[in-house]
Amino acid sequence: MLAAAVLGTASAALAAGPAQATGETTLTADPLSTWQTDGIVWSMAYAKGIVYVGGTFSHIRPPGAAPGTHDLARTNFAAFDAKTGDPLPCAPAFTGGTGTIRAMKASPDDSMIYIGGSFGKAGGVGRSNTATLNTADCTIGADWKPTVSSTVRAIDVTPDSVYIGGGFGTVQGQTRERVAALRPNGTLLPFKATIRGSSVSNDPTPAVNALTVVPKLNKVIIGGRFTSVNGSLWGVHALAGLDATSGRVVDSFTGWIPNRSAVKALANDGTNFYVGAEGTGGGVFDGRIAGRLSDGAQLWKDTCLGATQTVLPYKGVLYSGSHAHDCSNTPGGFTDINNRQHFLAQSISDKTILPWFPDTNDGIGEQIGPRTMTMADGILWAGGEFTTVNDAPQQGLTRFAASPDTGAPQVPLLSGASGSRGKITLKWKASWDRDNGVLTYKIYRDGAYLTSVSQDSRYWNRPDMSYTDTVEPGTRHRYSIEVTDGTNVSGRNGPVYVTASN
Repeated sequence: MLAAAVLGTASAALAAGPAQATGETTLTADPLSTWQTDGIVWSMAYAKGIVYVGGTFSHIRPPGAAPGTHDLARTNFAAFDAKTGDPLPCAPAFTGGTGTIRAMKASPDDSMIYIGGSFGKAGGVGRSNTATLNTADCTIGADWKPTVSSTVRAIDVTPDSVYIGGGFGTVQGQTRERVAALRPNGTLLPFKATIRGSSVSNDPTPAVNALTVVPKLNKVIIGGRFTSVNGSLWGVHALAGLDATSGRVVDSFTGWIPNRSAVKALANDGTNFYVGAEGTGGGVFDGRIAGRLSDGAQLWKDTCLGATQTVLPYKGVLYSGSHAHDCSNTPGGFTDINNRQHFLAQSISDKTILPWFPDTNDGIGEQIGPRTMTMADGILWAGGEFTTVNDAPQQGLTRFAASPDTGAPQVPLLSGASGSRGKITLKWKASWDRDNGVLTYKIYRDGAYLTSVSQDSRYWNRPDMSYTDTVEPGTRHRYSIEVTDGTNVSGRNGPVYVTASN
């Protein structure tokens, strides 16, 4: 056999390398079999091996079942085994108000799920937009029954305090404008902050959409659509850090969130906090921000467009749900392509977009796609408005895990020609994979393995590739190609027959 040489690989470089280049490992992009809802999932919580799901829906149905078939009644609330995804009999109905659950959070000891939304009854028991569920027996908590004047959109919990945010003006008959703190028995705490103004023009009503508590720093970070906190306009546009005891402003974030934008999601990992936002009109902010908890310093900010609704940090990766359509100025990102990418994974260290691209459609309702995420026993659960996942029918819920990786890349179309003596050049366009950036192409000559060529690619950047084989002039050869992501191997394409020039 004569020597062979690689003549060329990519015709265009990517903005950043694959996940392996920065050390992060993502989950697979292959969804696990998951039950579905017939409406929107707005919030989820995890405790003791169970994932609790809340939203605006009336039924759940098995994986693969068409709408309206094999339904089980579930009124805005359902519970599932976290590992198997099977539904559980825990199913109190949440009714009255507008009939929706918008926030859920487990207590630190997992004994209770705190629930917020717009409802007047929980499991047939009168409640005012918030309730608790005992995880031991799926009963509605008897002690937690504060009166909240309007929708609760955010909840976080410490061992001795429960923080709620939303559009309300009073709690327990006392003034609490958009944010409040209560004891686990439902009595009101002195914590008080006045949240006013709206940071978006299409909704003049101020609201706290998200909050995250940092007990070791006695701090609660709030985000939403507002322009002033405690009478101050300085550095609190849609985002503020408050003293967890008094409610006074302790962290300001000047310039973080521009006009016509609102914070939709907040999370923290004990070291940093993460922000997801959406805006309407030009010059808005739709992306994600990482900040340091200790001093409120900004670590990075991406500039993706596409209404971020949920963020979740896990093992060095920030997972998010949005409908991203332009991340051209973010490392590893893409230009404003004609389709939207609804899930993203980014390096927490430097915001690089990693090669993890499961996807949904926009779905129903406001047509945003994913709305919420939670991590349960190493499995990422996601819920929202979508009705497809990875182009297959799947409504309201989906799940991703570290394994198994079952999706093989699509085999490329191979062509070949000989333009000079004893030289045969093979050409193909790079394939792509939803959860691997670098793919390896194995080339076979006359049925025997010849060589391998690796290439970094994404669905929006599939470089033209080529390989030149050196053979005896005038000989005819059969070539084929397959591609692997390191775990799964495509079918073999070909054969292509080429005669080398004399």
